[in-house]
Amino acid sequence: MPVDHRVPIALTIAGSDPSGGAGLQADLKTFHRHGVYGASVVTLLTVQNTLGVTGIEFLAPAFVAAQCDAVIGDLAPAAAKTGALGRADIIEAVAGAVGSCGIPLVVDPVMFTKHGHPILEDSAVDALVRRLLPLAHLVTPNLAEASRLAGFAVDSPESMERAARVIASLGPRHVLVKGGHREVGAMDLLWSDGRAHVFASERIASTRTHGTGCTLSAAITARLALGEELVAAVAAARMFVRAAIAGAPAVGHGVGPVDHFASITPIAAAGGAHGR
Repeated sequence: MPVDHRVPIALTIAGSDPSGGAGLQADLKTFHRHGVYGASVVTLLTVQNTLGVTGIEFLAPAFVAAQCDAVIGDLAPAAAKTGALGRADIIEAVAGAVGSCGIPLVVDPVMFTKHGHPILEDSAVDALVRRLLPLAHLVTPNLAEASRLAGFAVDSPESMERAARVIASLGPRHVLVKGGHREVGAMDLLWSDGRAHVFASERIASTRTHGTGCTLSAAITARLALGEELVAAVAAARMFVRAAIAGAPAVGHGVGPVDHFASITPIAAAGGAHGR
């Protein structure tokens, strides 16, 4: 008789990066590294590598919804995340498919690629705010995305906290504003249940950072699927991404991917946050 070995399942609903550094490929690698079974729903296809994006094809919203229904109805994931969704009608389809699941949903509001290529249509931002953010357990904008969602420039610790508060008022229970694009240090701010948790560390000088946002949100999702509470999951996920940047392989001729084989630091040693 085979052993009934059950494993937590995490779902990514995201775009495809054929070079393997970002998108659902990075998500699935991250899920696997964390000991979680990964399932994926494809929203869009890109033509890209470490040098940039040269093409995008969107999948039909009904087909995206059908993928969601097939996975959720059979596999019953313990947590899910969204990545690049691209268009308002795809966001509507995803929101309709995951809205009644009752599982933690991490929304990575991907608006641009690492090379600055727009990957979310302007008309889709309203649908993101109106339909998806209210369903989010956590939303993880970078500085540019936080600026768009909050309606003002986000470029300092003070404005990061202010933006997190504004974005939280749009519906998500928790907001993680990622400050990795700031020139000084590496600081992220988590607004959770009315309290700011600040994660600060030294910046790692590297050009191999393709897919860091996808990898971070996927690591958080995996750890939520494993039953960890949010602040600890964020702390551990940050440490995983830092190790992934430090050990990044020499792949491609542009902005290379991180190391998805990086070590995972136990939660008890993760630390790195202080609240206020």
